Amino acid sequence: MKKHILVIDDDPVLLTIVADYLKDAGFAVSTANCGIYSNNIIYGKNPPGMIILDVIMPLMSGVKKAKLLKKREKSAHIPILLMSSKDEQELKALADEAMANDYLCKPFTAEHLMVKIRSLLP
Repeated sequence: MKKHILVIDDDPVLLTIVADYLKDAGFAVSTANCGIYSNNIIYGKNPPGMIILDVIMPLMSGVKKAKLLKKREKSAHIPILLMSSKDEQELKALADEAMANDYLCKPFTAEHLMVKIRSLLP
């Protein structure tokens, strides 16, 4: 069975690019353009084995979403890769605050994304 990854980003172009990278690498992929509307995927029948989460989004930031996920028993175990165009030091601090497992600075290559994913998925 393919490993399932959820990508949450409000940028439809980036969402499509990342989803295509992941599908090409053999993952099952779900996408959401908002942290609030991703709960049906996260807590549904086929929960993701990993979440790739943008920091800056309307309605709810990726940092707030990650904190909520890590506090809930049903989602605390899911690895979170936080991504942003913020500089690396700021993003690292945000990832620590959010209890994310790792972070990825935009722009990034498909190869760099895959390295991060492989380090987080068993």
